Amino acid sequence: MPRPHKHVDRPLLLATLALVIIGFFIFSSASLGLLARDGAQFSSVALSQFLFGICGGLIALTILTRIPYRRYRHMSPYFFVAALLVTALVFIPGLGYEANGARRWLSIFSFSIQPAEILKLAFVLCLGWYYSLYYKKMNDVRYALAGLFITLGLSAVILLLQPDTGTFAIMAATGVAMSLTAGMRIRHMALLGFFMFIGLVMLASARPYLLDRVTTFFNPVADPQGSGYQIKQSLIAIGSGQVVGRGYGQSVQKFNYLPEPIGDSIFSVAAEEFGFVGSVSIIALFLFFAIRGLQIAARAPDRFGGLVVVGVVILVVTQAFMNIASMLGLMPLTGEPLTFISHGGTSLLLALSGVGIVLNISRYAVINKRTI
Repeated sequence: MPRPHKHVDRPLLLATLALVIIGFFIFSSASLGLLARDGAQFSSVALSQFLFGICGGLIALTILTRIPYRRYRHMSPYFFVAALLVTALVFIPGLGYEANGARRWLSIFSFSIQPAEILKLAFVLCLGWYYSLYYKKMNDVRYALAGLFITLGLSAVILLLQPDTGTFAIMAATGVAMSLTAGMRIRHMALLGFFMFIGLVMLASARPYLLDRVTTFFNPVADPQGSGYQIKQSLIAIGSGQVVGRGYGQSVQKFNYLPEPIGDSIFSVAAEEFGFVGSVSIIALFLFFAIRGLQIAARAPDRFGGLVVVGVVILVVTQAFMNIASMLGLMPLTGEPLTFISHGGTSLLLALSGVGIVLNISRYAVINKRTI
């Protein structure tokens, strides 16, 4: 393994910091809508976002950039099992609690934690370990699909019971991307696609609200008081921003009109205040993050490092673009937050932790050479 460079990949670090800083200002503005609705909840939300998400996340990022990633390579499966167990704790009465019909959070010392965020990062590490271990057997369908089926299957049992379909969909997309990077054959991908289609049909049958969201996507007036209302208000906010926006803090829709202004609707608030220029700038930052991250993956010194970078990058960008696309009415609502920007201290903490791992791998980058 090559000796680490003195510095991490600065373009990726700067892109991440830019998203966090922009996210802080957008979140602060969007929070005014929450303050108008529920002042008591505002203080706890802001404290969690700043202390647990931003401060804790930046500390985790700094620490992880300095811990050689190979040290926890063989521990990855144990991390994944531990993450599964922690995520399952949400079903324990008194420890896990329910909100908006979903049981996804743990209440610890008055702080709420969403352990599924830990599971996402552990999933990437475990799948990276598996494919780096069995890369020579990717011609065998059993080895090509086993790792993905086992890790996704175990995750599905817990996530779909909560229910948290959006997180599972993001993990599935990430797993497919990592499998392709690892060298999965086209015929195996066709078989995987068949099983995923069957699973999607079964899921839609078992979860009628998912079918309702798809119906609303094609016909927004079908559910005028539910997801149709959110899409309508989101598009009004985005359209109101026009080219350069109403101005920072001047969003109207965040007050009593737009559901979840600090959550999955926060992109609409940003678009209303900063307009087309601001919206495109946010999307461009995520695109740059993805391109730079994949360049780091291409120069990773080993397969484990490269696969982990691909996993983290796809995890971050898929969630972000799913959020943006749903707010623009380009896909059904998912309820997933906008990475680095939406409310969610645990999400921000783990996203920055993942970036810390990527930056650590970037310190070992090699040019035109790959070691096994």
